[in-house]
Amino acid sequence: MVSEVDHAALFAATPSPYLVLGPDLVIVDVNRAYLVATGRTREELVGRHVFAAFPDNPADPDADGVRNLNASLHRVLAGGKPDSMALQRYDIPVVGQPEAFEERWWSPVNTPVPGPDGQVAYIIHRVEDVTAYVKAQQAAHPTSIQVGERLENTQSLEAELYARARELQRLNEELRQAHTREREVAVTLQEAMLHTPDLDRHHRDVAVRYLPAVGSLNVCGDWYDVVDIPPDLLAFAVGDVIGHGLQAAAVMGMLRSALSATIRAVQRPAQALEVLGLYARSVDGALGTTAFKTIVDTRSRLITYSNAGHPPPVLSHPDGSCEFLDQATDPPLGARPLHVPRPQASLPYKPDDTFVLYTDGLIERRGEDIDVGLRRLTDALGDCGRMGAEQVADTVLARLGVASGGRDDIALIIVRL
Repeated sequence: MVSEVDHAALFAATPSPYLVLGPDLVIVDVNRAYLVATGRTREELVGRHVFAAFPDNPADPDADGVRNLNASLHRVLAGGKPDSMALQRYDIPVVGQPEAFEERWWSPVNTPVPGPDGQVAYIIHRVEDVTAYVKAQQAAHPTSIQVGERLENTQSLEAELYARARELQRLNEELRQAHTREREVAVTLQEAMLHTPDLDRHHRDVAVRYLPAVGSLNVCGDWYDVVDIPPDLLAFAVGDVIGHGLQAAAVMGMLRSALSATIRAVQRPAQALEVLGLYARSVDGALGTTAFKTIVDTRSRLITYSNAGHPPPVLSHPDGSCEFLDQATDPPLGARPLHVPRPQASLPYKPDDTFVLYTDGLIERRGEDIDVGLRRLTDALGDCGRMGAEQVADTVLARLGVASGGRDDIALIIVRL
């Protein structure tokens, strides 16, 4: 049996200096190494705002430690990701002499700790004090060297370190700006490819959601589509291209457009997927894509569908019971060496049923059987009763723990029939 780890003891004994901050940047914990590095006691730090405990040196007009650290901490709060800072000169007050400051050089890393709601609950501020390295250069010179020369050498080293730190900080900022621009381009591209005019004009009983994997550029290979086929037909599709990022999104855009155009011409889900499968053979990166295509006949109240290797959609009834649309399942696009006709099945529905189409990121979890995820989905739908489509979508995402995104991309369509 593995004994329970005393994490408090581990934190206290860690040789690197650690400070724990709340989202308000108030110090909530500190380890012994940090107390030693700063010459403070726990009582002097815990409960104080970090910049009240460690203000800028008022005698140094170029002091920017507070500004740089504040910017890093707020990047962590906003993005929920660790932030490694460039080497910083951040002088600290001398113990017992509030008006006096001593020169210090630090290498800081700020790391978020998420709470149960996924928001940043704490920030771990880890620093390495490299002041001794600078001071050691001065001490390393023989005593025969004049003090002025030692001072000049030390100041030269400090200037070089500071210049490198500033350059690294400038490059990091340029990288962040480039990433922001790339993300804006990616979001614009994704929104253009997922634009659904028929959904925009009609269908308040249809809700769609698109959530890229956490940490991605906000683009992915998952898609949804909603098509009006007058007078009585509605076509829905979801699909999932293998991979993430701009390349997968580009493939997704081509396949989505091809399938959307095909269903308008053939109006049979199986035939539409057959055409898409043939087209996928000519598109790099398209093989292995999964897709589900369905036609809802609102006059006869019949759902007709075909499935190319995709997780089965769900038809949820007002009494809480659910049915999987799993009677026309075939391999993903391009999985067979030769063209074979795809199966097709139909299922009647009743007014107030809820039709749910999704991609695998909604239900799949690492190390967990897919049946567990499917059961989690049907349990959530069973509690949605007669909710509207938008409320069902929000409830399902929340109950499955992916309201802010998950490890994989998610596309979701909720249809109140």
